[in-house]
Amino acid sequence: MATSRMVRVNELLKREIAEDLHRNFSGTDFDAAALTVTRVECAPDLRDANVYISIFGHEYDRHDMIHTLNRRRQEIVRMMIKRVKLKYTPRLQFHLDESLEEGDNILTILSELEREQDNPET
Repeated sequence: MATSRMVRVNELLKREIAEDLHRNFSGTDFDAAALTVTRVECAPDLRDANVYISIFGHEYDRHDMIHTLNRRRQEIVRMMIKRVKLKYTPRLQFHLDESLEEGDNILTILSELEREQDNPET
């Protein structure tokens, strides 16, 4: 179970990484407006952090965008450490988070089932 300190650190990193991406990467290698940092899971020793990114649209470019983020992670860390003071600077690893898209698909299926129940074909 995550301690309250780890929850605060994860939320702080999430907020700062999201701000850095939108402020400094808009109009570069990828569409930063399509990115959402959904969660950050930092290791208890603060040395590693997994950053989960949801990408709206760009179905065919998602893995390329994640690859670009991982390639430029040192630059992202340099921007982040100017505002975030931690004992250790975590190594960031970006991952594609498809949970929001999966949730949207489930809601679509449920609404289709509801429509079928309201209009049964006999």
